[in-house]
Amino acid sequence: MVTIHLYHTNDLHSHFESWNPIAGFMQQEKERHRVSGSPVFILDIGDHVDRYHTISEATAGRGNVELLNEAGYDFVTIGNNEGITLPKEELERLYTKAEFPVLVANLFHQDGTRPHWVRPYHIEETAGLTIAFIGVTVAYPDFYAKLGWSITDPIIALEKCLQEVRQKADVVVLLSHLGRNEDEYIATHYDIDVILGAHTHHFFEKGMLVNDTLLCCTGKWGQYVGHVQLEIDVESKEILQKRASTLSVNQLGGYHADTRLDVLQEQSRLILQEKVTVLPHALPVDWFAETEFTSLLASSLKKWCDAEIGMVNAGVLLESLPAGTVTKGDIHRICPHPINPCRLLITGKTLRDVIIKAIRPQTEQMEIKGLGFRGKIMGKMIFDGVQIIRDNIPGNKKLLEEILVNGEPLDLQRMYAVGTIDMFTFGYIYPELALAPEKRYYMPELLRDVLEDTLVRSSVNS
Repeated sequence: MVTIHLYHTNDLHSHFESWNPIAGFMQQEKERHRVSGSPVFILDIGDHVDRYHTISEATAGRGNVELLNEAGYDFVTIGNNEGITLPKEELERLYTKAEFPVLVANLFHQDGTRPHWVRPYHIEETAGLTIAFIGVTVAYPDFYAKLGWSITDPIIALEKCLQEVRQKADVVVLLSHLGRNEDEYIATHYDIDVILGAHTHHFFEKGMLVNDTLLCCTGKWGQYVGHVQLEIDVESKEILQKRASTLSVNQLGGYHADTRLDVLQEQSRLILQEKVTVLPHALPVDWFAETEFTSLLASSLKKWCDAEIGMVNAGVLLESLPAGTVTKGDIHRICPHPINPCRLLITGKTLRDVIIKAIRPQTEQMEIKGLGFRGKIMGKMIFDGVQIIRDNIPGNKKLLEEILVNGEPLDLQRMYAVGTIDMFTFGYIYPELALAPEKRYYMPELLRDVLEDTLVRSSVNS
């Protein structure tokens, strides 16, 4: 009998505060099992990179790859943060110095060829066993297409891989950046031994068996490390037992690796010191009031997206800017979100419904997690091109007396072009906008690119 050990992480999102103990644990466990003769593999299931962090921003994720190399990772797949928050040329460069295969069965160039740095799967022969590792990532076809990629249906890609590997592999392990629901579907319908999951940040303390497939996931941000043990009869190739466990990073205090984290942090700080502009006066931010700063950003979104209306929540700007020199690092610090500008075509009725919802106190105070947002709360919605006249009659439950768009009364039947941010189109906050008949995402530009352009232009015109 042989025991195969799989250690896995997912959705670190560049939360490097947990990294040194994780790296130390991975290195020591890998060496311990090698000495004992047990096969061991270390895997990451995507979204290791998140451009909210200065290292990931300044190095375009290549610092993350250095850290994965140091820790001894054997295989990784990509998440949507690697796939659609980096320009195509940066994703092409991301794994140039990787010391591990990158497994993504459903990512292609638009001509249908596979990127040189990608494999759909890897076959490993060890201890008399053949193990197939397959990788798939969540498909956002519109976003990938804007960047020059083709992302295909992960289930179809998985089926093709299984046709090629299932007959020759004794064990099949899927690196799935698809989310819990998709993982459960795959476990129900396909012959896979272990699914290491990600994307939806779900947490299985001891794994979950679905149709004899072991599903695993460790939550997010490096809070836990996963460990799978597969006990296999080498003669019959039968898996006798599957066990999954998780270890809190708080339990890893005895493990510590001297990684390049501090060096990368300092290198990134220097890179982001690049001067952008000089502000003649301070630009304060107030999450619950319209300021010159938030008005400038709403106006810039309107122009950037060639729209009639600009719309952005004040909470996207995390801090004020003082007068004086503004650097790349300053812009990243106050606007760290991997969020793209977006142009929507919506009816006046939809616009009115969104405005009514946006001006409610509970919406302004809403705490937002995910959707690309890396701030704290929604804040006041700031418009350019829209004048909201509130109903102030005591006891009247109407919120609005009238809405004017560029000086004209809102026409409920007319289509309006709105320049805003992509997180409003995902349906969580404003389901109405998810149904917009026309959406145009501006990529690879992020909201902070619009902000940088805003600050440069406002300084020149001052």
